[in-house]
Parts: sequence; C-alpha cells; structure tokens
Amino acid sequence: MRVNIDPELTDRTSFYRLLTATVVPRPIAWVSTVSADGTDNLAPHSFFTISSVAPPVVQFTSVGRKDSLRNVEETGEFVVNLAPEGLFERINATATDFPRGVSEFDACGIEREPSLRVKPPRVAQSPVALECELHSTLRIGDSTVVFGRVVHAAVDESVMVDGHPEMTLMRPLTRLGKNEWGTLGGIEEIARVPYRG
Repeated sequence: MRVNIDPELTDRTSFYRLLTATVVPRPIAWVSTVSADGTDNLAPHSFFTISSVAPPVVQFTSVGRKDSLRNVEETGEFVVNLAPEGLFERINATATDFPRGVSEFDACGIEREPSLRVKPPRVAQSPVALECELHSTLRIGDSTVVFGRVVHAAVDESVMVDGHPEMTLMRPLTRLGKNEWGTLGGIEEIARVPYRG
C-alpha cells in the first residue's frame, strides 16, 4: 500500500523533505563567488548537475536569494569546487547563514588559491575546481537555476589516473535527506550493453 501525497495540499517544508529524501544521492557544488565589493563567499549547493557537454555547462540551484546567487548576478562568475570527505565539517560550516559581507573562507578557516580565468578564488584543498562564467539563469518558483559555462578546470594531479580523475581518490561527499550526508562507499562497475538488433 502506498501513501498518496498531493504537493498542493502539503506544506512546503514537508514536501521539500520528501523531495530531498527521494532524489538521492545529490552531488555537492561547493560554490565560491565574490561580491561586487570584493567579499569572497563559499557555500554548498546540493541541487547540482551537468547541463551540457558541448559547450561545457554546469548548473546549481539557489533556493531563495542567497549570497551565491546575488554575487553571480553581480559579477557573472563562480567556481564549483568538489566537496571531498576530508573537509566534511568545514563544508557543513559554510552552509551557516552568515551575514552578507562575512567571508566563509575566513569564518571557517578555509584556504583560498587564485583561479586562472575568473575572479572568485578556488578552495585550495578541493581536488577539482570548475571555473565558470555565467551562461544564464532561470527562475522557477522560489528558486533560481544558475547555468555556468566552464571556462577552465583545475584538477589536483594526485587524483588523476590515466588522465582522468579517479573517484576513490577524490572521495566526493553527497547529500541525502534530513541532516544526512553520503560518502563514496562501494562502487560497482558494468559496461553498457550495445543494442544488437
């Protein structure tokens, strides 16, 4: 027997919890931006994925008007930093609702490094950083989807195997439901089955 839930008859928070417990695991875009007045910002966003490969475009969603969104709208640039297991508590700390003008890099003790093509800094301890220029935004209800064209990728050579990033070396975190996070865990590998009609 199933429980039937109508989103129109359910309060926003309850249905948000249902969605975020169902669409799992969600990769984390640890987004660094800089405001027009030069304040660095860093925040995790778990509504994140690839939009296009040619051109390379990634997207994250800002639920409400958060500093990440405001800064991208002001400057047209951001960096997606991979969120590794080893920085779990600091990544969570950057989700704190700091006042505008406070840098999460400084408040949470996270080391910056300069980006190559954009102004926002990269997270020095993140194994992969995607430097992005704003492609477009799309407002949907209370959220804004931010599309960024990747203009440069910086990958730590220590996680590269045969020219590609190795998952077991990057150790990316994911978000689950409630206050739950996911670690890499077991990996299964299987080749795609070609059609032989």
